[in-house]
Amino acid sequence: MSDPSSASVGPDPAIPPMTDLEYERFRTYIYEHSGIQLGPAKKELLAARLARRLRDLELSSYGEYFRRLVQGDKAEEISLFDAVSTNETHFFREPQHFEFLRDVVFPRWDRMAAAGLRSRTIRMWSAACATGQEVYSLAMVAEDRFPAAAGWDVEILATDLSVRALEAARVGVWSLDQKHEIPEKFLKAYMLKGVAGQRGRMKAAPSIRALLRFARVNLNNEVYPVGGPFDVIFCRNVLIYFDAGAKARVVDRLMGYLAPGGYLILGQVESATGLTDRLRAVGPTVYVRADAETLEAA
Repeated sequence: MSDPSSASVGPDPAIPPMTDLEYERFRTYIYEHSGIQLGPAKKELLAARLARRLRDLELSSYGEYFRRLVQGDKAEEISLFDAVSTNETHFFREPQHFEFLRDVVFPRWDRMAAAGLRSRTIRMWSAACATGQEVYSLAMVAEDRFPAAAGWDVEILATDLSVRALEAARVGVWSLDQKHEIPEKFLKAYMLKGVAGQRGRMKAAPSIRALLRFARVNLNNEVYPVGGPFDVIFCRNVLIYFDAGAKARVVDRLMGYLAPGGYLILGQVESATGLTDRLRAVGPTVYVRADAETLEAA
């Protein structure tokens, strides 16, 4: 998820300090347009991150920058959201979710397909993919269990609020320092080691890249241009940045894209309890549509 939390940044002495009133205006704008709540202690962080945009645009104050936003500069709104995003993530983060898919969900789908109770088409969505480690982790476990050669058709949608993060995910190249996060079996099968100018880096193999498509989606919007329905939706470590009302609205919207018997997977510190009565828990922060009793038992 785009995480507006921490970074080693400092103020720009050439720009007048952001006032409390300006900060409140930015906080309100960011909340109304993304659902993200910035705490009252984040003023210096936001000011430091926006200072570069002011320099790039040759603006002399945060007030000028804010006026540009409210005048409808949508391209700059994207830059604003990029500026408040950290996008910290890891391969196979919160491994219990991938284990649940591997050990519980995927075998069930296999049995159901063999019995003619479901198709061999699988659609999954990573709704806050950050720089891609989550969605490529999904691609690895899916390709391992459901290869195209066995007649399966797998597509995984990767979306995020941050254009910068999406571009990094689309490129699919990371430092070799992250290889320890990937099980050895998957590392050998699905990651290519860089040579020459790419030494010290690794790249996702074509077999898993082929499963992915990317799009920018703001979860605060009323409608998501994503297609669907999806058998699995990962929306992890996103709701923690929303207030109770925004959380309920996002979960309700996501339900509209979840297939019958589909799974909604939240982060380990998140919960759908109290947000909707249309989901029931079936695993560690894993939920299934409450109307899916017969499919769940199959």
